[in-house]
Amino acid sequence: MLKIPRLKSKLLALLVLISASGLSHAADPNKGADLYALHCATCHGVAGISVMLGAPNFAKNEGLMKPDEDLLVSIKNGKAAMPSYRGILNDQEILNVIAYLRTLN
Repeated sequence: MLKIPRLKSKLLALLVLISASGLSHAADPNKGADLYALHCATCHGVAGISVMLGAPNFAKNEGLMKPDEDLLVSIKNGKAAMPSYRGILNDQEILNVIAYLRTLN
């Protein structure tokens, strides 16, 4: 049996765990901009300045002071007048939109 030093064994186990955890690729704000224009700009405005009463003004960072995971859940489930995007956008696409939103302020 091949013996791997303890540290290398732990590192290998960590790498396997990370790769199996389903971590998403880095979010792409450029792809997010296209998705935002298609799905979000009608209510949230082209530049993130809301045009619908009650919609957050992303240009003022409203609603963005949360971790990406919380925003992802809100977008997937919908909130108030905003519809659910579950089944319309996948998690990576939503993370791309969130990355774009963070560039608007």
